[in-house]
Amino acid sequence: MSEKIKMILDCDPGHDDAVALMVAGSSPKLELLGVTVVAGNQTIDNTVRNALHLVEYLGLDVPVYAGCPLPMVRERKIADDIHGESGLDGPVFPPLQRKAETEHAVNYLVRTLMESEGDIVVVTTGPMTNLAMALRMEPRIAQKIRRIVLMGGSVGYGNVTPAAEFNIWADGEAAQVCFTCGAPVTMVGLDVTRKVLCYPHIVERMGAVGNRAGKLFAELMGHFCRTEKEVFGFDGGPLHDPVTVASLIDPELLTLQDMNVQIEIRAQQSYGRTNCDSFDYLHLPHTAQVAVDIDVERFWDIIEDALRRYDA
Repeated sequence: MSEKIKMILDCDPGHDDAVALMVAGSSPKLELLGVTVVAGNQTIDNTVRNALHLVEYLGLDVPVYAGCPLPMVRERKIADDIHGESGLDGPVFPPLQRKAETEHAVNYLVRTLMESEGDIVVVTTGPMTNLAMALRMEPRIAQKIRRIVLMGGSVGYGNVTPAAEFNIWADGEAAQVCFTCGAPVTMVGLDVTRKVLCYPHIVERMGAVGNRAGKLFAELMGHFCRTEKEVFGFDGGPLHDPVTVASLIDPELLTLQDMNVQIEIRAQQSYGRTNCDSFDYLHLPHTAQVAVDIDVERFWDIIEDALRRYDA
């Protein structure tokens, strides 16, 4: 078996972040070094608590680090219309025993990357504030990052404004820092994540796995799919965040296109838009690999396989 891919998951749980964590935590192809948490889907207190509940419930021996409670420049934005008051409405967890590490997530990112051999993939499934702050604090980590794989952005239209996807919109300045830092970037945006809709038969399929992970998946999707239906009219919730982790497990999952991508941080109506030159019209250097298609059946097979690896 080839060497495991070392990764740090920077997240803001979040129902789809929870599934991303489930996939990362059980894959024999990945070595999850740490979970860093940012405000996004909910406040930092909520997202950290949610991350701790998840690693405890799943039995994952991985440290959790609390990160930035606010964006770099703009006011705080949360997605409580989708993820609820807790950020993870639906499941009821036992009383929490796990605690976050005392080290701040930004300091952890700087320390871990600087001590690495340049072999760590940083996966961000929330606003990119923690990673951007780490890059500002110690720019040399850019050369230590094997790749940044983010759930965020869109070649097409957004999901929080007509122009912008939530994670970029919540902290566009942070995304700008990360996209221009010099590290390789893979953008997994709404163009592909809206294709993996968690229809009722998918929820039933994953629940039928029968273990604690399958049960948790079904409980999570009960709330998530209902709010996605209410807000967007989708018959199944798009499972955005796990596509990032799944793409590390299976490099053939996504169709990628090299593009010049620029983050809009100066406009009002289109703040947070990822301007993707998909036709190479501007003849500018390519700054990211952008996901433009996904093998949907392959994706759901990866999710089911990940759930089955957990104990009863």
